[in-house]
Amino acid sequence: MALTDTLRLNLPFRHGRLGDALSRWRDLVPACLPRRLRRWLALRSPVLLVVPHGDDAELLRQLGDEREPIGAMDLRTGGRLATLAGTPRQGWRETALELPADAVLTRDTTLPVQVRDNLRHVMGYELDRLTPFKADEVFYDAQITGTVARGSKIAVRLALCRRDRVGDWLDRLREGGAPAARLTWQGAWPGANLLPPAERPRPRRLDALLNALLGLSLAVLTAAVLATPLWQKQAQQKMLDRELAAVRVRAEEVARVREDLERARLGSVEVLNRKRAQPRMTDMLRELTDLLPDNTWVQTMNYRDGEVDIRGESDQATALIGLLEQGPGIDNVSFRSPVMQVAATGTERFHISFTYERAAE
Repeated sequence: MALTDTLRLNLPFRHGRLGDALSRWRDLVPACLPRRLRRWLALRSPVLLVVPHGDDAELLRQLGDEREPIGAMDLRTGGRLATLAGTPRQGWRETALELPADAVLTRDTTLPVQVRDNLRHVMGYELDRLTPFKADEVFYDAQITGTVARGSKIAVRLALCRRDRVGDWLDRLREGGAPAARLTWQGAWPGANLLPPAERPRPRRLDALLNALLGLSLAVLTAAVLATPLWQKQAQQKMLDRELAAVRVRAEEVARVREDLERARLGSVEVLNRKRAQPRMTDMLRELTDLLPDNTWVQTMNYRDGEVDIRGESDQATALIGLLEQGPGIDNVSFRSPVMQVAATGTERFHISFTYERAAE
């Protein structure tokens, strides 16, 4: 890639991440200097690189593309990292945690070109569709690798790692006074950082001032050379922000509809389960038909929540209690009122109640 292409792709106004873009510029400019001068500048603000291997980690001092071992650390031992050999007097420029390649999952996908300026934010909404994880379960970053479909879509490479795989190391570095500002992996693309901006340490005031001055210089130069395209890009960015806000509203509405459908489904399942748990009336009628003697007939029968109430006449009403208690699923048989003699027919009128449950299958 030509140098002009690199500068164009890493302009801070293009992706809306001023701090990351300035860091890339700061790493790019020394690459054009002689090696001795480049090393002298790197020694003034080196990077502490932590490479974990299980519960142990190798500590390296990174000077541009060069790495020098300076010690080791582990998760089992506490303490600060300020006493490491090779620690610069003014402190480390930043601390980077580099994971092994097999700890990071990558996946290629395509998205509409309109999400280019809000790529990281949009990927947070797409994680549960593209991976088995949710945004709060992983650290992730994304890179635009090209355009497809005649420029209407962008090819994106997503990289992520589970938070529980690196949480202990991030806590250990924070405890040691050197919180990680960059979470990367072996073979990562330039500028990759899985840490979300909100979880990165705030830059020192001097670094922030230098970054602000550099940003102001870049803004003046860019405005002088690319004034008109810049205004167009700002207008396009505002339009995309409005479209993204509309898409976010629609996404939230879809989520609400999905929750309503899930509640409706659970309600219907509950109704089916309750219906399945209720005894079949045909089974109860068949059992009563088998239990009651031939000289007995039932005039009314009521069933509610397992309680059965029957009224009728029989030649041997007093014997019905014992007969009904022999039925499977029938319990708590009792007379609701005294047995009465019917003078016209010579039979006995009864009113009996009992509980009925479905017999075990």
